Amino acid sequence: MNAAGGDVGAVFYARSYARGPVPFLARFVLLPAGPKDAMTSTIAAPTPSRVRAATAATYAAFIGSGFAFASWASRIPQVRDRLELDSAALGLVLLAIAAGSLLALPLSGPVVTRIGSARTVMAMAILLGVGLTTAALGSFIGVVPVVIGLFLLGFANGAWDVAMNVQGTVVERHLGKSIMSRFHAGFSLGTVAGALVGAAMVALHVEVAVHLAAVAVLVVMPVVWFTRRFVPDDDGTEHDGTGHGGTEQSQRGGALTAWREPRTLLIGLFVLTFAFAEGVGNDWISVAAIDGHHVSAALGTLAFAGFLSAMTAGRWFGPGLLDRYGRVRVVRTIALVGIVGVAVFVFAPVPGLAYVGALLWGLGASLGFPVGMSAGGDDPRRAAARVSVIASIGYCAFLAGPPAIGFLGHQITVLRALVVVAVLLGLAVLIATSVRPLQAVQPTPDETTDRAA
Repeated sequence: MNAAGGDVGAVFYARSYARGPVPFLARFVLLPAGPKDAMTSTIAAPTPSRVRAATAATYAAFIGSGFAFASWASRIPQVRDRLELDSAALGLVLLAIAAGSLLALPLSGPVVTRIGSARTVMAMAILLGVGLTTAALGSFIGVVPVVIGLFLLGFANGAWDVAMNVQGTVVERHLGKSIMSRFHAGFSLGTVAGALVGAAMVALHVEVAVHLAAVAVLVVMPVVWFTRRFVPDDDGTEHDGTGHGGTEQSQRGGALTAWREPRTLLIGLFVLTFAFAEGVGNDWISVAAIDGHHVSAALGTLAFAGFLSAMTAGRWFGPGLLDRYGRVRVVRTIALVGIVGVAVFVFAPVPGLAYVGALLWGLGASLGFPVGMSAGGDDPRRAAARVSVIASIGYCAFLAGPPAIGFLGHQITVLRALVVVAVLLGLAVLIATSVRPLQAVQPTPDETTDRAA
């Protein structure tokens, strides 16, 4: 769910110039420029030491977000049991997170543009802490306060995701090398740590409210401190891929055109299949292990930790494989690994084999989303619009996938419902050619006119 936010925000970043670039930059970035120079003026580049500090701070934001999310996910079975929810009811409760995120997505871009990624992450970290604590304490009262807390959690997580991805792109630009995938591996590392701590809390019989309230404090305080080390988002280097700033009209046209491009929509479908595998694994692996394979709560959470560990390893080491063997071959192979993993997890005759399945499932879900983002950005002239479309489609699976499994699980058990994940990964194998790198393309007449202007 973490890669999508920043890309969706890119569209709204472009739209925020609606009242004209000069007033916008003068008011919010304080760039000194005349009418003709407004789009080319720059803020002094940060020093290498400050960029290194911002890199560490961005890692902290990604890790903190992952840790907080996994901490909640690791205690879902206990919250379910305390509230006496069946699979369908739990799916409805989890839908509150999706609703919060859906509301946050269209609002986050303008917010980040106006107040910056640092202040946005800071504010959303505090709001996430409030939501996490509300959901935890609410489990003693009833479903309503839990739903309210999860809505706040979803909203904060969505906006936080957009803001930290924006900062990640800025840091990457200043470093002059690719680092975004490592940031997302940091998010996965945070989820692994959160799941392991959650398993320990379950084993030690620590109350859900105590555990999650402590997580809220331990995440919010460091993240708020680290965000002060972010570098400014706007350094005057926003381009249309040619070294020139694109016009507002071309930016809007690109965003609309991207929704009508078959390749872009096909990549979006490809990303959706992997996002479904990741989102469902995040929310349902521990529940399926406990209910379907009849393991203890602590061992069920450990299956979730194994899933996240394998996904983290895939994201960290995946770039080398992609460079060596190419996108299509790697993603097809990784999707097949995921299919095998889901099948083993669902049909394993003994719990030990199910843990192997969880590992393979996590590895299989690791690279689809970032590879789809890379494919959307092959042509720098339309990268922002295309990546935004792809991310938006993929995010639908993050939001709708877990509740859908809950409803289906109410009919055939959650464990058997997970077969849907394997089916969608099979679709990913069939459409993997959509992420093949584009060949160099020539600029269109409209773009040539924009650049001349």
